Amino acid sequence: MTELTHSNFKIRATPNLRVRDAASAITFYQQAFGAVELRRLTDPDGKVVNALLSIGEALFVVAEESPKTGSPSPQTLGGSPVSIDLSVPDVDVTVNQAVAAGAVVQYPVMNQFYGLRQGRIVDPFGHMWNIDTPIEEVSPAEMQRRLDEMMKSADR
Repeated sequence: MTELTHSNFKIRATPNLRVRDAASAITFYQQAFGAVELRRLTDPDGKVVNALLSIGEALFVVAEESPKTGSPSPQTLGGSPVSIDLSVPDVDVTVNQAVAAGAVVQYPVMNQFYGLRQGRIVDPFGHMWNIDTPIEEVSPAEMQRRLDEMMKSADR
C-alpha cells in the first residue's frame, strides 16, 4: 500500500463517490476496474466513511452516503449528472469486466469522432463511467470539422 502524505502532495481532482454499501462498492471497483484499495477508514459500526482507491494513477474516494450531512448517493437522488472518465488500455475488456461485475451498459463501446473508442456504463451504485481507449490523435480543428459534419448529418 502506497502511503500518501502531505509531503508528496500534487494538485489533482479526486472524485468522492458516495454510495449505499461502500464495502460492496469497493469490491465492485476492484473486480470491474482492478482498483487498488490504499486506505479504509470506518466508523464504530464498521461503515466505510472514507476509502481511497486507485486505478492506475487515478485516485478516487468511496464513502457511505450520508444524506443528513449533505452527502447523498445517486441512488438517493435518483441518478447523477456527473460522469467519471476512465482511460484504459482496452476499453472492450474493461467494459466487459464491469458488466460481469454488475454494471449496466448505457452507451455501447464504439469509435468516436474525437479519437477515442468509448462506451458508458452505470455501476451498481448509480455512478456513470465513460470508459475509453485512445485510437488516434485528432487535432482540435479536425475534431470540430468532424463534429460539424456529424451535426449536419443529424439535421437531415
